[in-house]
Amino acid sequence: MVKTILFTFIIGLGFSTYAQKIDHTSSFREIKSTSYFRFNYDNDYFASADKNYTQGYQLELVLPFLKKNPANFLFLQPKNNQLIYGLAVEHIGFTPDDYESREIQVGDRPFAAAIMLKSFLVAKDTINSSRLVSALSLGIIGPGAFGEEMQRSIHKATGNKIPYGWRNQIKNDLVLNYQLGYEKQFFRYADFFSLQGQSEINLGTLFTNASIGANAMLGIINNGFSSVKNKNKFEVYAFAQSLIKLIGYDASLQGGLFNNDSVYTITSSEVKRLTGQVNFGLVVKTKTLYFEYTRTTTTPEFEGGDVANWGGIKVGFTF
Repeated sequence: MVKTILFTFIIGLGFSTYAQKIDHTSSFREIKSTSYFRFNYDNDYFASADKNYTQGYQLELVLPFLKKNPANFLFLQPKNNQLIYGLAVEHIGFTPDDYESREIQVGDRPFAAAIMLKSFLVAKDTINSSRLVSALSLGIIGPGAFGEEMQRSIHKATGNKIPYGWRNQIKNDLVLNYQLGYEKQFFRYADFFSLQGQSEINLGTLFTNASIGANAMLGIINNGFSSVKNKNKFEVYAFAQSLIKLIGYDASLQGGLFNNDSVYTITSSEVKRLTGQVNFGLVVKTKTLYFEYTRTTTTPEFEGGDVANWGGIKVGFTF
């Protein structure tokens, strides 16, 4: 069994990524409640960088009332599963290395920002120790996502260099994306270790891709696939996540599907079709509170691109 665990994890680390920049539905990030709020924040400042995926935030809300959300009819809702209904507002931004320059950074990624309203549903199968995630995101990529205003205000407030290249950003276009993810627990040892496999498909105008891989937790943990009340009132554990991703389309690089007026984009032939990402971090939970610090490393997403690094924090509470 130990050899199987090591082999699975090594394969995942060798070729790894996750389909979304802000992952909030994996089992190692579960808040075991039908009513909670969580703030998810990413920034490359945590990794002493300022390029590629430069910042992202998400306001996540889960409530029983959201069962009435009309978008839920688009989601998979297996019988005899525990269902969690949620909404999230998500904002992500990308910049090239020389973000101060007013000129187009040929050979580097374009400036891009997107903002979305995301409806999601998590179906947990406690008998087979698995979970199914369905989500729909609707929003805009381009100046309408106010990526320039946000980055400039943050840089001014913190005394950093002012970005002037946003005039060359990806132009306004529709974001309409559907996400379907599956996660299965392979192995669990008491309340100290667990190993899960996961896969995901994204189809839409922002990201079209597919991924597969694994994640693991080590520490004082509860069973995120069980319906039984949490045994441990306090949890603290480290996690690692790694997957492979096959890229079909990435509007943050290639521009929107419907608007071809962007002054600079990465061509289809320059996009890396297989990329890699490793996430690792630390989670602390109480009965009502959630805290996380995470770090991420990705392989280049386009020809001539660099490895990207960023970090993040997540703070949540139940009510």
